[in-house]
Amino acid sequence: MQLQRIHHVAIICSDYSASKRFYTQVLGLKVLAENYRQERDSYKLDLALPDGGQLELFSFPNPPARPSRPEAQGLRHLAFTVESVEGYANYLAEKGIEVEPIRIDEFTGKPYTFFSDPDGLPLELYQA
Repeated sequence: MQLQRIHHVAIICSDYSASKRFYTQVLGLKVLAENYRQERDSYKLDLALPDGGQLELFSFPNPPARPSRPEAQGLRHLAFTVESVEGYANYLAEKGIEVEPIRIDEFTGKPYTFFSDPDGLPLELYQA
């Protein structure tokens, strides 16, 4: 038996509307399903990545803030492969999203950079 790939990554947001808008309208992810779970006062939004993977976006009342960025124990960041880091970084900048300067991975020689979602979750662009 062997793991095949990551099925989904779950993200808890503080402002569901802002995060939904960011992931669907800015990043262009397709909505697979959106459900409200009344017993938890929580939305769950399933978003499709082009490779078949998914992001799950959750809202909960008063979620605790992330301890620090990005070196807190646990998930460090979420990375997306893009054809052109520079091109996608320019696209994000046009949308008003602050993007860090592009760096070069010292081991692979590939360009990468970071930006943040509405809650400050570090997101990475990594060139294919």
